[in-house]
Amino acid sequence: MRRFLRALMAAGILAAAGITGLTLAGPAQADTQICDQYGSTTIGGRYVVMNNRWGTSAQQCINVTSTGFAITSQQGTGNTSGAPVSYPAVYYGCHYTNCSPGTNLPIQVSQISSATSSISYNYVSGATYDAAYDIWLDPSPKKDGVNAQEIMIWFNRQGSIQPIGSRVTTATIGGRTWDVWTGSNGSNAVVSYVAPSPITSWSFSVLDFINDTKTRSSVTNSWYLTSIQAGFEPWIGGAGLAVTNFSAAVNGGGPAPSNPSSPSPSTPSGGAACRVTYATNVWDTGFTADVKVANTGGSALNGWTLGFTLPAGQSITGSWNATLSGTSGAITARNVSHNGSVPAGGSTSFGFQGTYSGSFASPSAFTLNGTTCSRG
Repeated sequence: MRRFLRALMAAGILAAAGITGLTLAGPAQADTQICDQYGSTTIGGRYVVMNNRWGTSAQQCINVTSTGFAITSQQGTGNTSGAPVSYPAVYYGCHYTNCSPGTNLPIQVSQISSATSSISYNYVSGATYDAAYDIWLDPSPKKDGVNAQEIMIWFNRQGSIQPIGSRVTTATIGGRTWDVWTGSNGSNAVVSYVAPSPITSWSFSVLDFINDTKTRSSVTNSWYLTSIQAGFEPWIGGAGLAVTNFSAAVNGGGPAPSNPSSPSPSTPSGGAACRVTYATNVWDTGFTADVKVANTGGSALNGWTLGFTLPAGQSITGSWNATLSGTSGAITARNVSHNGSVPAGGSTSFGFQGTYSGSFASPSAFTLNGTTCSRG
């Protein structure tokens, strides 16, 4: 929460002393340990893991794995009526000029067709902390400094701590009920969604939380999503807390921009031309879907991500030949090792099984690597 203001002050002090406040390492291998105050490294060629010990001079160390990290030592002690001592986290996007490899963030909210994520946490007893998932937005495409709006999702909290501001209502998002808090930490506005009981793992739509926040803040579709982050805010202790798995994907191809000279997202421009055939077998309350993705462009695809939104009432229970993020609402399907390369004029297929309620319908649109596809 308040860590960005404190981090900015600390960075200024370090800069004045001629010391770099952020230590960058190469891609993380198994069991990479970081104890530097702002040390970071990359994992999976896609995400950044940072130690981010911004609120204490006491030691904090994290062990970085191929899919997340664990706190191995946390010696700081924070005031439970004030700010935490750190925010070790893994993220996709940009944080104080350190952008994750190949990220398409910042991206304007109006241009997002889907934004999905999957997270798994490991919790410990005897410590005071929250398991914090952060979504950052700003009126400009900022890659440095403090953003204007922070969305916090508290998957768990232990000890006598609470979010910034005050509790204002409850909301149902992603099929779960949340206590909603709003306030400001002096440098940015904060909307917090607090789980009534601990959540250890979840695949969900980030866009669902952004859309709800738009009804409670100054955020509009013209704002920019700058980063998606998951980690912990410890006050006291925390050794053993871990993000065991993290993934995030943001796809473009949202509504057309207001500038008439800009290309329509329904017309491929700079991305792969594509056609999707969506065939289903439906019964009672269940269904299967076979999805054929055809590369109708002039060059080969080397890795693909297909974004789509399931109609209300539908939920995925299993899949094959693709890795799916999300089980309802916004879905992201990524290639697996054997079908990532699709030649020009070629195609690949994957499928999934699910349940539904009410009338059955198919997704209305698909985007391949951010480009809207035609329907077969």
